[in-house]
Amino acid sequence: MSDFPSSARVVIIGGGVVGVSTLYHLAKKGWTDCVLLEKNELTAGSTWHAAGNCPSFSTSWAVMNMQRYSLSLYKGLAAEVDYPMNYHVTGSIRLAHSKERIQEFARARAMGNYQGLNLALMTPEEAQAAYPFLETHDLAGALYDPDDGDIDPAQLSQALAKGARQMGARIERFCPATGVTQTPDGWIVHTDKGDIACEKVVNAAGYYAQRVGEWFKPYGGRTVPMVTMSHQYFLTDEIPALAEWTAANGRKVPLLRDVDSSYYLRQDKNGLNLGPYERNCRAHWVTPDDPLPDDFSFQLYPDDLDRLEWYIEDAMARVPILGSAGVGRVINGPIPYAPDGLPLLGPMPGVKNAYEACVFTFGITQGGGAGKVAAEWIVDGQPEWDMWSCDPRRYTGYTDQAYCHAKAVETYGHEYAMHFPYHAWPAGRDKRLSPLHAKIKELGGVMGAYNGWERANWFAKPGDDLSEGSTQTWARTGPWQPRIAAECAAVRDHAGVIAISGFTRLAVEGPGARAHVDRLTASTLPKPGRVGLAYFPDDRGRILTEMSVIPRSDDDIWLITASVAEWHDRDVLLRDLPKGVHVHDRSAKYECLLVTGPKARDILAPLTDADLTLPWLSFQEATVCGNPCVLLRVSFAGELGWEVHCANDDAPAIYDAVLGGGATPFGMFALNALRVEKGYRAWKGDLSTDYSLLEGGLDRFINFAKPDFVGKAALLAEKQRGVAKRFATLTLDDPGDYDAPYMSTIWHDGKVVGETTSSAWGYRTDKCIALAMLRPDLATEGTKVEIDIYGQRVAATVQADQPLWDPANTRIRA
Repeated sequence: MSDFPSSARVVIIGGGVVGVSTLYHLAKKGWTDCVLLEKNELTAGSTWHAAGNCPSFSTSWAVMNMQRYSLSLYKGLAAEVDYPMNYHVTGSIRLAHSKERIQEFARARAMGNYQGLNLALMTPEEAQAAYPFLETHDLAGALYDPDDGDIDPAQLSQALAKGARQMGARIERFCPATGVTQTPDGWIVHTDKGDIACEKVVNAAGYYAQRVGEWFKPYGGRTVPMVTMSHQYFLTDEIPALAEWTAANGRKVPLLRDVDSSYYLRQDKNGLNLGPYERNCRAHWVTPDDPLPDDFSFQLYPDDLDRLEWYIEDAMARVPILGSAGVGRVINGPIPYAPDGLPLLGPMPGVKNAYEACVFTFGITQGGGAGKVAAEWIVDGQPEWDMWSCDPRRYTGYTDQAYCHAKAVETYGHEYAMHFPYHAWPAGRDKRLSPLHAKIKELGGVMGAYNGWERANWFAKPGDDLSEGSTQTWARTGPWQPRIAAECAAVRDHAGVIAISGFTRLAVEGPGARAHVDRLTASTLPKPGRVGLAYFPDDRGRILTEMSVIPRSDDDIWLITASVAEWHDRDVLLRDLPKGVHVHDRSAKYECLLVTGPKARDILAPLTDADLTLPWLSFQEATVCGNPCVLLRVSFAGELGWEVHCANDDAPAIYDAVLGGGATPFGMFALNALRVEKGYRAWKGDLSTDYSLLEGGLDRFINFAKPDFVGKAALLAEKQRGVAKRFATLTLDDPGDYDAPYMSTIWHDGKVVGETTSSAWGYRTDKCIALAMLRPDLATEGTKVEIDIYGQRVAATVQADQPLWDPANTRIRA
């Protein structure tokens, strides 16, 4: 075809709502020379049969941002592009059956109010007044979202497509992509109509995303972590009582969600739409006898209402008019699920100039915001908001299909579940086990998964309640609390040992390695033999990551970073990599034992030939129990200590010897409490691209005298104009049983002035501590503020800009 495009800046593969939204937002940013390829008609995947519900509710700050933006966009889209849409803003009511659910709602309300949403708690009586057909006798309350409702997915997609075309972007329907080839300048995307050369390519292929992802494997890609689930909902015939109420009131009833029973119930014309997320759910296309069809564009699965029986009966008891009408139509269609139910949105792991905007479980309500975020990744190199919760690089090599299947089934069946801080989901576990795993379990280790690696969260004693039910609380109190207290006391008074399996270990090697790392970080790199903490900004001066840097020579730089940051931080180091310099990932080869506490030197001395008199932040290669090791004199717990890095197979002998020397095993929960007392920041909590290095209180780690580094200009400009927020440590005056969850709202004189980024009980200081970002004028010692913790305002006091525990670092330097 003579008019078929042969080149473009960006090619988007997939014409669902997320694909067309990405095209629309690229055009909005001035990138109009972009092409979208759709194998069939627009919306042919999950979009066309989606229920079209549009909640803003989320307990994820990033996802709420994305959904909030979507709803704002949709309100004005029809007028902007002159395309009529059926968009009904009915409001919604979420029902709560328990105190814990009310607490979750209160947290979401505070987050939403901070973002400008008008979420509000309701009594059962208020819920019934807003939804007169509702039975409320067993309810604890409800949450009202006035911006919720439903939109026609096909009309939404066509409106976004029309807007993109009006700005000059191109859409090729009935034009399936058939493969890709990487070139020095970008990509060639192959189709039966011809090839398109482009700079960047986006996988927005919905439930075909895994198949499309295979094309990128020869260029460093991996199997896209996803499973396609069967989501089923049905529409009733007309219900006379509902029709009468609607006519009398001139509006629909609010969308109803019984999240504890796990379904939504929405008015559709004068009938109801019931959509459960059932525990006995089903995945499709996961076995050889049920392969993914080549084309499943406007098709559905056979009806399977039997598996919804309990949910239908429960919904009829909650809203009795549901049982007064017959089933008019059943929709049973495919919806893609990532293991945690959140989309894959951002850079494609391991592949240059390729992005993912796929595996959206709630693509309609997230589609507008997703397009914005994808366009920002592509054009600007980073999105406005920190989107780590949706970043494809959050999953690394452990996510095989068995894992994805187990987690998708678990996540679907618990779609509305509360995510309690001390609860661990059981599916998909034991993917990565260190040689210490059996020993740690024998000692009572209660495990958690960190980038697939199993680590002890705490150590139980015989008789402790280890049931899943015991962890279904927002409180810090539980069987773990006295054990964490004892573990912290052991580290404070004697010594403890923790196996931090799966640390990310990267090496930058080759001529110019030091200069390359030095240009990427704002910090001063240490000299050989020393360890330094380095902070890596993006072009805006915001916090990408922190790494411990261990230079062995100018041509050999070791870096250690968070386990879950493995693929993210690899990409940080690959930026503008000079010829002859290489980045190697050796994360799976080594174990790390942190031995820490005032007796750590006495325990290690008989086991090693290392010089244990070397100062804090020193590095040495030595033997421990006769095995070659690397010892770093650092401790995230804030006590005298060494990280002992050894080969995996050597770890058991060293661990046993350290225990035999008197060290107490401790877990990640205790380590978190200990680090908060020291004001040590945690990645993607306190350290995220929502904040700059200056806002994060990391001034002392910035070397402005360096001739150049990424983000320097932005940081200099910010330093001159002043920061918008400032890091602060708070202590809570009377917190009761609760720590402040991430992004808890902080108030002062009736105004929102900041948010918490971490919180824990400090067992050495005997205080509840929150790390926070505050309005700069309030980040001074002695300022009184209030923190909204699950709906309760708790008084808090700003502390001095120093660690609460051992502010002079005398213990860690001992």
